[in-house]
Amino acid sequence: MVAGLLFARAGVRTTVLEKHSDFLRDFRGDTVHPSTLRIFSELGLLGRLLERPHDKVNSLGAWVGDRELEIADFSAFDARWNFVAMMPQWHFLDFVAEEARRYPNFSLMMEAEAFGLTRSDGRVTGVRYRSEGEEREIAARLVIASDGRRSVLREEAALPLRSFGAPMDVFWFRIAKARSAENGSTGVIVAGRIMALIDRGDYWQCAYVFGKGRAEEIRAAGLDAFRADVARVAERVKPQVEAIASWDDVKLLTVALDRLERWHRPGLLVIGDAAHAMSPIGGVGINVAIQDAVAAANILAGPMARGADPDPLLARVQKRRMFAVRAIQGFQNAAQKRIISRLLAATGPVRAAWPLRLLGRFPLLRRLPAAFLGFGVRPEHVRSPRA
Repeated sequence: MVAGLLFARAGVRTTVLEKHSDFLRDFRGDTVHPSTLRIFSELGLLGRLLERPHDKVNSLGAWVGDRELEIADFSAFDARWNFVAMMPQWHFLDFVAEEARRYPNFSLMMEAEAFGLTRSDGRVTGVRYRSEGEEREIAARLVIASDGRRSVLREEAALPLRSFGAPMDVFWFRIAKARSAENGSTGVIVAGRIMALIDRGDYWQCAYVFGKGRAEEIRAAGLDAFRADVARVAERVKPQVEAIASWDDVKLLTVALDRLERWHRPGLLVIGDAAHAMSPIGGVGINVAIQDAVAAANILAGPMARGADPDPLLARVQKRRMFAVRAIQGFQNAAQKRIISRLLAATGPVRAAWPLRLLGRFPLLRRLPAAFLGFGVRPEHVRSPRA
């Protein structure tokens, strides 16, 4: 959606395909980080974006055993983006679509599911998609595939994929709560279990982390046992676990950490989770994907608006973004192996590691993880033209 906005803004005729009839999906990434807020400020759209329903989170913390620790403090950043905006993704996507539609060369096709590529003389020339029960085709000078971590377009393009594995999977679910003046989003780490609780006003959006492949084992133990364990882990917030009425209320996220070694073929560029599936650690996936979109527009939109062939420029997009992706995934992979896997295997009391204790003791140090989470590595600025 952001790539569509930026390319249309530069004067390139742009069509975005979305397979659903609306954007109303629960348990998507809903954290809009400072890097993304700054991009929308550079576009002159931040004020209007923040008119959409959201909460501001100025710091991040977690309960480690019986100790509450502050981990990241965003308050030292520019006041326009010194927070994480907790905004349901459907509001974000609706906003981007509304702004993109202001450009006459932008179109958004809903209920249009891309399932394949068209080719001619070894070059990708468009997309095959399903709409209204029919298979159709749309031609394009450039196809940008951003169809998620199970991307069918990257698979059809036979792009080489490197997988790093992950020691955990996640159950997502809701628990009702009373509204509070401050956003109470937090994390909980106890022996054998990790939970993230995202404050959505009148409910908690909960991520219940467990060992890779154990979903059926947990389900087999029964819903009562699951509710009891959630109540035990999240006892600090006294969750109303009876809200979990059935397993239908609990959605499984199979965690993956991988990336393409090559993001492009002639006529095709892959970005976002389709190019590099991120671990949920830090909630950075949506923001890294948006950085990809900005970099792609910076490099491609202006030349394409002038009629240039995009193919010679595609490798530059990967080159620009690969360092940042490797750095963030390297951190996530190390955290998975050295921290997450050990915590999930722990049976005794959990004590915060010394780096976390330092963050708890010295407030200035909390700016470092805030900068890494908030802006990542090599953050992008909008340099694509406005036609």
